[in-house]
Amino acid sequence: MRTYAIGDIHGHIDLLEDAHAKIARDRAKHGDFAAPVVHVGDLVDRGPESRAVVEFLRAGVAARKPWIVLKGNHDRMFASFLRDMNYQDPGLRADLSYLHPRIGGAETLASYGVRSAADRPVAQVHADAVANVPSTHRTFLEIRPTWFRRGDVVFVHAGIRPGIPMEKQSEDDLVWIRRDFLEDPRDHGFIVVHGHTAIHSATNYGNRINIDSSAAYGGALTTIVLEGRDAYLLEDGTRRLLPPLKRGG
Repeated sequence: MRTYAIGDIHGHIDLLEDAHAKIARDRAKHGDFAAPVVHVGDLVDRGPESRAVVEFLRAGVAARKPWIVLKGNHDRMFASFLRDMNYQDPGLRADLSYLHPRIGGAETLASYGVRSAADRPVAQVHADAVANVPSTHRTFLEIRPTWFRRGDVVFVHAGIRPGIPMEKQSEDDLVWIRRDFLEDPRDHGFIVVHGHTAIHSATNYGNRINIDSSAAYGGALTTIVLEGRDAYLLEDGTRRLLPPLKRGG
């Protein structure tokens, strides 16, 4: 059972297009043109071309390409800011907001032609954002699913609350969780493929595979293919096995 997956994009359309080119080359070599491509969320923020990323993925889904696009915490914050300029995501520190420089919302709004928030009242920025962001983009972001299961693999943005059935997981955990998931070594009954926690390169921990290789901070955008439970990095037209780390590794 083959499934492709792409890590956190964060507004880098060039990296996203390159990831899909890698998948196209792999399909040409190995067949199975219907195998789904799962994007694990965080389409927007920090990078320079969030609008282009959202449109690329929206158009692909609308054209019925075999793409799954999951919701990340940044996607939720962006859509929520458009609904309510005073929205405070429960996963975000109280001293931060969507327009704080650490979050990267200003870069997303700039890609839609909204002038920097640094020297203007939030109400003006919000009004411009509502006027400039197409309703198709808003709807696309709002209705993204939070997880996808295929065989023995669950795809999600941040991770899961260990010990809780997938159907009972909270959206807050699925898009925000870190320590309680990352530090839990148990077998969940399936492999969890996730992003959210930026690391240097994709890593297979046995019970989970983190594919957020820091594209938001100048790193690569990871693309993998799973054959059942076996994961391979796609690199320059080749596959490289991503074996589980040994215990203590």
